[in-house]
Amino acid sequence: MSGPDQDHQRPDGVDDATVEALGRLSEALEVVEEARGLLYAFHRRCGTADLTLGDAVDQLRKAGHTDLADRIERELVGRNIIEGRWSFQVVEEYDAGYYTPFRDLEQAARDELVAGRRHLYEAEMKEDRRTDGLPGHEATP
Repeated sequence: MSGPDQDHQRPDGVDDATVEALGRLSEALEVVEEARGLLYAFHRRCGTADLTLGDAVDQLRKAGHTDLADRIERELVGRNIIEGRWSFQVVEEYDAGYYTPFRDLEQAARDELVAGRRHLYEAEMKEDRRTDGLPGHEATP
């Protein structure tokens, strides 16, 4: 029977409770990573909306609706999405104030408890659930 590669085996002396706790911590980080991706998508959509709005203003102006175009340009084009901030500033604050400390602490926990190894909980779940010797159920590539 083959098993997971060395990078996905728990170090000697590491108990189930530690592997489970680190698995939950990793799961939480994955959710934060997903939220970060959504935040970057939000950032890109805000930028695209502002640029598209600028095009709409130009078209309104060309269609002879100068007063309305001027008002939209003055009041909405380039407007902050929240007080004092464009979306890039929100992304930067999230990265610096939450994402980076979260990622660093998750790494520190793995370094301290399991020599930095990742996905031990999942690797053990894979080993438990796969059928040894069956194609498509190999332990490693």
